[in-house]
Amino acid sequence: MEYPRPQLRRAQWQSLDGAWQFAYDDAAQWTQPGDVDFDRQIQVPYAPESQASGIAITDFHPRLWYARRVELGQTPRAGQRVVLHFGAVDYSATVWVNGQQVGRHQGGHAPFQLDVTAAIDGGVFQLALLAEDDPADMHKPRGKQDWLAEPHAIWYPRTTGIWRSVWLEVLNASHVSSLRWTADLNAWQIQLTASVAQPQPGQRLQVHLAIDGKTLSRDDCEVLGGQVARSILLPDPGIDSARDPLSWTPEHPQLIDATLVLVDAQGQVLDTVQSYTAMRDVAVDGNRFMLNARPYTLRMVLDQGYWPKSLMTATSAELKHDVEMIKRLGFNGARKHQKSEDPRWLYWCDVLGLCVWAEMPSAYGFSDATVDRVADEWKALVQRDLSHPCVVAWVPINESWGVPELPRAPRQVDFVQALYHLTRALDGTRPVIGNDGWEMPCGDIVAIHDYTNQPAEFVERYGSAEAVAHSLAHERPCRRKMVIADYDTRNRPVMLTEFGGIALVPHNHEHDQRKAWGYTLASDSADLLDKYRSFIGYVHQCSPLSGFCYTQLTDTFLEQNGLLTEDRQPKADLAELAKITRGAAVAQRIGPDNPFGYHPYWLAKTARQF
Repeated sequence: MEYPRPQLRRAQWQSLDGAWQFAYDDAAQWTQPGDVDFDRQIQVPYAPESQASGIAITDFHPRLWYARRVELGQTPRAGQRVVLHFGAVDYSATVWVNGQQVGRHQGGHAPFQLDVTAAIDGGVFQLALLAEDDPADMHKPRGKQDWLAEPHAIWYPRTTGIWRSVWLEVLNASHVSSLRWTADLNAWQIQLTASVAQPQPGQRLQVHLAIDGKTLSRDDCEVLGGQVARSILLPDPGIDSARDPLSWTPEHPQLIDATLVLVDAQGQVLDTVQSYTAMRDVAVDGNRFMLNARPYTLRMVLDQGYWPKSLMTATSAELKHDVEMIKRLGFNGARKHQKSEDPRWLYWCDVLGLCVWAEMPSAYGFSDATVDRVADEWKALVQRDLSHPCVVAWVPINESWGVPELPRAPRQVDFVQALYHLTRALDGTRPVIGNDGWEMPCGDIVAIHDYTNQPAEFVERYGSAEAVAHSLAHERPCRRKMVIADYDTRNRPVMLTEFGGIALVPHNHEHDQRKAWGYTLASDSADLLDKYRSFIGYVHQCSPLSGFCYTQLTDTFLEQNGLLTEDRQPKADLAELAKITRGAAVAQRIGPDNPFGYHPYWLAKTARQF
């Protein structure tokens, strides 16, 4: 999957990744692209701090200029629009086409698009971008990007400027501009909301849904007010054993292919897009997390999404490989930590079967600017990702980052609760975590971080309903209260969403072993397996827990507590790690020819070669 937006794909598009002109502007001496002295090249979409960019300068540089010549191949016809797409630019971007400013955007993780047709004359144009990113600003969403000159502890190199793909499309003026898919398993139907840009009278949207080339539904309706809202009933076999092959789970990731065709009043095709959805439902019911109306235990791993040479940017093949490795390790989910990941990663989670907790990159200080920036960007990210079947929970706040005085500051409590309700308003189909880790003032799931290095304590704290209630009231992992603001945790699922962090540092690792960081140390691969078996084994004994998230997937700079090295090599036997992760009851049902843990029906259907 190379198309940057997997759920709204067109056959014709043009990547603008590759070599761009580039210049630093630390003194803010230039205000127009024509004035800039471009003195080097950069490989987009890699940030200049990364080796993959060809620059690899990690110093503080708050202003960056980019430019390139764009050839469309042919001059757009009358009525067509040229739309530029930017996957992500950190933190604010100003864009010019042929010297004319065409738009601005703020938010380092959210995508944006610009209609640049009015600035183009012919099939060739000059594109320029100014990225501004103050490395000392602690009141904007920044995730794990370090504010110090060099990475320290659990913070990593900065990512400045363009760091996701840039691409363009030439579209008819009237085209499909957005899609939203929602499954309703109770009624056995798919709900579609589609928006059409510059709608005209008599237009119709034709929707074809299919599985493995077999038609499930054909729908045809008129576009009214630029919107189409449809509930598409599917053939319902009724009984679970017949419904299950049509449903999505990590063990059986069945997707429904969708083709949407926009036609005018005369039946002429104006736009054709490919998409997909799935019959998948998530909810909470008392103290259980529910997948497709059945209790489901989440076995997640913390995934930070960094690569040693390209930092936060990865190819589609690298993203796919990470999802495959997570499944090979025995997990059925991942919490993408302090990063909104590339939609192509979500695509591979949809295709290969992996539940995802989607998390907002944090600010660190609290202010009016924090409120505005976090809320605006979080809204954009939720709207970007809410149609992905793999996303099963939203995490707007982590460990009180951005709300540092949460237990003592009512305004900060109000902000966390406001983000919770905003998320529920944007998407009422998934659980929302109020503050993942501790100091929880709200939330649909009680999400606890506990980095004890004595794993037997997990049973003492979470091994019974009474122990959980006592721990929530009295225990303080990391010296923080678990619950604040009269948050009622009764009849809610409880999960251990960070723990472990066993560090095994290779002797030849480039980082000084004295600086390498983890919560618990292992001496070699055998010791890592023993410690991992102990941590996971005790967690599996805690029947009140509805799931867990182990820290972490890969080594990431000074954090050397991954099950994989930073170049994605296992630190211990992969099959044995997976057996431990799954627990005896699950592992005994999965043979060595099924490392992804698929249901036998899916394994037979797809005939996967591992």
